[in-house]
Amino acid sequence: MSVDTREARIRELLPLVRQVARRVRRMVPGAEVDELVGDGNVGLIRAVDSFDPARGVPLEQYARRVILGAMLNGVRRMDPVAERMRRTIRIAERARYALAHRLGTLPTYNAMEAQVPALARARTEAHRRVPLSLDAPLPIGERLAPDASGDPQAVVAAAVERERLRGAIAALPQRQRHIVLAHYFCERPLRELVAPLHVSPQRVSQLHLLAVARLRAALTDVTLRASSGP
Repeated sequence: MSVDTREARIRELLPLVRQVARRVRRMVPGAEVDELVGDGNVGLIRAVDSFDPARGVPLEQYARRVILGAMLNGVRRMDPVAERMRRTIRIAERARYALAHRLGTLPTYNAMEAQVPALARARTEAHRRVPLSLDAPLPIGERLAPDASGDPQAVVAAAVERERLRGAIAALPQRQRHIVLAHYFCERPLRELVAPLHVSPQRVSQLHLLAVARLRAALTDVTLRASSGP
């Protein structure tokens, strides 16, 4: 086959690649048409180069099968679950429905795993590797704890609360402020503050209680004024 003939056949069959890609896209919603076309083009070139007219099969029919195979191989490469695991699940599903047809009841997965030992690992691997979709409901039995840490309102409220606390601590008398900062922010025991402050342990404890009471009163007063409004 000459180079010109080869190029002409490839260009002639390029619309076939996009046609097959659209069909695969309908069967595999997660696939991208452009990626399918790219894999299909590789399959088309391979089909033209390996085509043998002596087999009695038209080039278009042969190319269609090779193009489809190339696209499906591309889809399999994107699947996070190994093809061997998928094959195990497919075989077990066929056997499960065959048993249901014969027995009149659908066997449980536990019963099938007893007959096909590799099924348990395959199902676990498929469940673990397939990502969850934000647009689809969670699988049965799955629960996610709500996380509002990134909520803008919660972030602003936390920042306001920290600013209120910072202001209340700054308004404390010097010794009380020192005790609060050292004990709660530097995690120092109260007994370690006796020497720096030159007071007795009982006085440190008393200053600590006074500081906590002042802070509680200051923050409560701010909260009440904020809730009452102008």
